[in-house]
Amino acid sequence: MTKKRDIRIVFMGTPDFAVETLKTILEHNYKVVGVITAPDRPAGRGRKLKSSAVKEFALEQGLKILQPTNLKSEEFIEELESLNANLQIVVAFRMLPKVVWQMPEYGTFNLHASLLPNYRGAAPIHWAIINGEEKTGATTFFIDEKIDTGAIILKQETDIGADETVGQLHDKLMHLGSDLVVKTIEHIETNTVETKIQSETKDLKTAYKLNRDNCKINWEQNLDTIYNKIRGLNPFPTAWCYLNNGGDKNLSVKLYDVSKIEELHDYENGAIIITDNKIKVACKNGFINIEELQLPNKRKMDAKALLNGYEFEKNAKML
Repeated sequence: MTKKRDIRIVFMGTPDFAVETLKTILEHNYKVVGVITAPDRPAGRGRKLKSSAVKEFALEQGLKILQPTNLKSEEFIEELESLNANLQIVVAFRMLPKVVWQMPEYGTFNLHASLLPNYRGAAPIHWAIINGEEKTGATTFFIDEKIDTGAIILKQETDIGADETVGQLHDKLMHLGSDLVVKTIEHIETNTVETKIQSETKDLKTAYKLNRDNCKINWEQNLDTIYNKIRGLNPFPTAWCYLNNGGDKNLSVKLYDVSKIEELHDYENGAIIITDNKIKVACKNGFINIEELQLPNKRKMDAKALLNGYEFEKNAKML
């Protein structure tokens, strides 16, 4: 029988995605000696300080919490060393300095929501859908000097549904990833880790950071490209475009739930067609049927509710 190492974990993470992993680690009775998460930040209209999702969960569990602003500060390094962890686990945190990731005896590993080496970077779940992938997954790897390039420990694959949104895939990978982290800990605990160096080829796909520019819809693109982009950004941070409802003013509109209709037509790309309480937008190869959207300074609403109080002109267009 393999002798098990005594594992003492420092967990690093910030959003909900990381909470599920921390929860699963505790459910498997592993000892978490400290949790590192982002400092509280002002949020909402009142700009009150808000804790990260990981901090809120860690407080409920009575875990020791550190919230450094500077990961290289002497004070933080000394406090981290005093926890006497021999393994660090990172899920949706930030880039660590070498002095931090090389500290524990058994290393520091990261959970990344893609099948590495593809989709390294900030938004792997979004880009897998935006690019029309049919499969994705999660990977655990030992951290090194660069971003998401370290030696792979384990991978787990999953299918992406043809109509799956980033919100749905996020939750699926959150659970899959937390199980993969526990399997990784088990390998480290029993000293049975076998790593694989990541391949470096020219055609690797990147998970670029999302911004206003790359979340904008281009109605000159084809139906599938537009459809994948909208579902790959739903519900966060959301695809958007301009609505021109006649006149000079363009409104910035967010698009949430949509469906696609494959159909040949003679409409101009971006033209809005209103029929049977439906809002359809023309593009190459068909129409995007908008089921849920949000106008500026309004709440999100379904198409039928919007049409009850908003009138589209005959020449209305999405730009």
